[in-house]
Amino acid sequence: MRKFFTTVVMVLLGLIIVDFSLANRHLVTVSFDPFASGDSVFDLPPERLFVIILAALILGVLAGGTATWFGQRHWRRAARRHEADARQARAQLADLRAGTMASRYEPQRLPGPSQGGFYGSGGRDKQGATL
Repeated sequence: MRKFFTTVVMVLLGLIIVDFSLANRHLVTVSFDPFASGDSVFDLPPERLFVIILAALILGVLAGGTATWFGQRHWRRAARRHEADARQARAQLADLRAGTMASRYEPQRLPGPSQGGFYGSGGRDKQGATL
């Protein structure tokens, strides 16, 4: 559904741009010198109005995107740092889980009999019976 709406918006935007271009085909001269009324060094050669306006829009979008990208660099740096910390924590957790699982399934060793056996020297209990 989202692709459909994106396609519709892009087609409408394209139609608006084509209509704007056809309506503004006359030549204009752009001057960057507010004090000279005639030809100046700062004048651009005559160009179609829609080309100038679309170029200004494209430059504005590029300038805004660049400014936003540079403005968010500390957030990207923090995200990279937090991602590295999370990756390290996940690795530590996996190591701890592996150690816990290994110790859980390791056979328990009971203490062996002492030199005299469980019931004293000679393998006999208190009454002297042989075990």
